[in-house]
Amino acid sequence: MTDQIKSIQEKVVPILQQADVVRSSLFGSYVRGEETSESDVDILIEFEGKKTLLDLVDLKEKLEHVLGRDVDLITYKSITPRLKSFIEQEEIRIL
Repeated sequence: MTDQIKSIQEKVVPILQQADVVRSSLFGSYVRGEETSESDVDILIEFEGKKTLLDLVDLKEKLEHVLGRDVDLITYKSITPRLKSFIEQEEIRIL
């Protein structure tokens, strides 16, 4: 795990835990070391229990605020089989 990934983890895990997230991983350009100043942070999450769309939007906004950049927030349940195999190859579990 790179220092940058550790920094992201330290910033987002407390917020994820407050939102009842029980599992989370990073994937995408930050994991591959290909991020640019325009890159968003790709975060995969699993909530404990049911959450509303407003809960997801609220969490996304909190994460964007603490990271100072856009966040692409995806739930484990919503990923397609094709995307799942791609993510599984590179994901780094942070929670």
